[in-house]
Amino acid sequence: MSVHPFQPQPFFADKNRAFWNLQSLGWAGAFLLRGSSTIANGQPLSSLVPVLISTVTGYSVTLLIAVMFRFLLKRKPIVTWGASILTVVAAAALVAFIDAWVFSTQNKGSETAGLQLFLGAFYLSMTLLGAWSALYYAINFYLTVEEQADQLLHLENQASSAQLAMLRYQLNPHFLFNTLNSISTLVLLKQTDRANAMLSRLSSFLRYTLINEPTAQVTIEQEIETLKLYLEIEKMRFEDRLRPVFTIDPAVARARLPSLLLQPLVENAIKYAVTPKEEGADITVSAQPAGENVRIVVSDTGPGLNESGMKPHIAVSEGTGVGLPNIRDRLIQAFGERQSFETRSSPGGFSVIIEIPLNLEDSSKVAA
Repeated sequence: MSVHPFQPQPFFADKNRAFWNLQSLGWAGAFLLRGSSTIANGQPLSSLVPVLISTVTGYSVTLLIAVMFRFLLKRKPIVTWGASILTVVAAAALVAFIDAWVFSTQNKGSETAGLQLFLGAFYLSMTLLGAWSALYYAINFYLTVEEQADQLLHLENQASSAQLAMLRYQLNPHFLFNTLNSISTLVLLKQTDRANAMLSRLSSFLRYTLINEPTAQVTIEQEIETLKLYLEIEKMRFEDRLRPVFTIDPAVARARLPSLLLQPLVENAIKYAVTPKEEGADITVSAQPAGENVRIVVSDTGPGLNESGMKPHIAVSEGTGVGLPNIRDRLIQAFGERQSFETRSSPGGFSVIIEIPLNLEDSSKVAA
């Protein structure tokens, strides 16, 4: 995903910088807390020197601990936790020894025994270093979970794109073979003008299908223009028997949908409505607003249900190798639960009703 140069980045976008920021702020806060407590208890300003030395020591020792923890993160859990505890205990003992030595050096007349000083300093150091270690592992665990979630999302997006591409590439073989056969027939009949015209329109249609990414979305306006190219080719075969009608509301002309979503619906309508009837059939494509959605209807004036009561349009097309299941799958891949797909049949024709979100932006570009 591209990031705007002025958009603030996540705190952990740069893990190394985040570590140094937390390290510096954490130990600065520890110094301020211990220093203010010392002054509040009526101690002289010189008593801040041991606190400062202790803070610097803790800061330096935790840098060494961090190096050790990075190495331990890749080990087995029992090794990681066992070695981490030993590391923290050893580091706390080192810090406590330095704190006790600094205190006894500054307060030579103190009656406090050396062991008592060490144990008191060890308790404080163990508390601070234990909290530091717990926070270190908690942040690393959080970052690991976030990274795994990002990887899973990336894999899901890749799988979805691959599925969309596979569905798109299933669309055109039957139409292409029919058209090439028609061109071959026209050439054999020496009708070169009609053959050239059909070949030119086929070239324009195929150029569109090959240039556009298989997972791209186009506007309804662009989809209709592609349908018109396709229908111009088919009209050279069916002439007046094929009567297309387009009713597109300008309010939804720039709404986006997966490219070549409607072409198989029109192809099925030609196969099951125009081809069987001597007088042909009307094929109507309409797009209208429906609240926050777009309602797209592809209907024909064909026979509707066949004699067995089955919807021929829902069956897998013998020509394309796909049928309405392909369209349904592409809608689910593109819009999830925010789409609907319905078929209606009557003796006077068959209709497919699709509703998708009224999206005026290219989601594939927005997500890039």
